Order: sequence, then structure tokens, then C-alpha cells
Amino acid sequence: MQTWRILMGVGLGLAIMAQAGCSGRGNDAGNPAPVSAKQQSDDDNGTIWDLFRARKDQGQIGQVNKYIWNAALETLDFLPVQSVDPFTGVITTGYGTPPGGGRAYRATILVTDPALDARSLNVALQTRSGPASAATVRAVEDAILTRARQIRTRDSRL
Repeated sequence: MQTWRILMGVGLGLAIMAQAGCSGRGNDAGNPAPVSAKQQSDDDNGTIWDLFRARKDQGQIGQVNKYIWNAALETLDFLPVQSVDPFTGVITTGYGTPPGGGRAYRATILVTDPALDARSLNVALQTRSGPASAATVRAVEDAILTRARQIRTRDSRL
């Protein structure tokens, strides 16, 4: 009788441990969930043939367009850069005077989208006496976008 209780206790313990080991997701080890083609391609490390496939847009750094980013830094190179964050797309500068100008400006540039588009760029300019005029801000945005297109054209020829 004592042996019977021990065997029942061991059997019950094993059954509880086996039940606890199940994932509870409805799939057991003998019947795995099907893998979609996209999941399978994401899990692959790639092959030599991947070199010949179409690539994603190379103008992106995280969620920021690299052409607009670099054009903003080049166009406003007379302003001292205080902070940059390519992952959020924010460039903050200190006060600086443009070549041939007499008024000091500081800028905050926000690149919001990976597309090379005017909607991807927001510029805020400030003088020591307050915000810069809308015409000045628009001229700076146009200069940055023009430079970004020039950089992209140059890179596409390589």
C-alpha cells in the first residue's frame, strides 16, 4: 500500500511537471505553427544572390533622409553645431553669422521623414531679437532641399 502511494505521488508529480512545461499557446512540439514566407526570409542570413536583388532606399539613416541631413549640415555650416541626433532627426545650432551678413542666427532643424521631400524638413530660425522672418526660413529650407537634390544626383552617378 505504501509503494502504491509513492508511485501515485511520483506519477502525479510527473504529470504536473509535464503540464507546466507546455507553452499554453495551443501548439505542441509535435505540431509547430507554419512559418510564412516573409518570416522565413527575415530569418535567413542571406545568400550571394542577395547582391543582385533590388535594394531599399540607401538615402535613409534610421528614419531620417541622409541627403537632407547632410545638406542641412553643409548649408548651415557657418552655425556652430550644438547637438545632433540622427535617430530623431534633430540638429540644434548656436548663434552664427552667415558669410556677408550682419545678423546672427541660430537654427533648429527637424528631419521628420525618410523621403526626400519638402514635407520632411522643418527649420526654425531665430535671431538675437526674436524669430526670423518666414521668408528667411523658406529661403533656408529651399537652399537645404536644393543641396539635398544635388547630393542625391551626385551619388546616383557613382
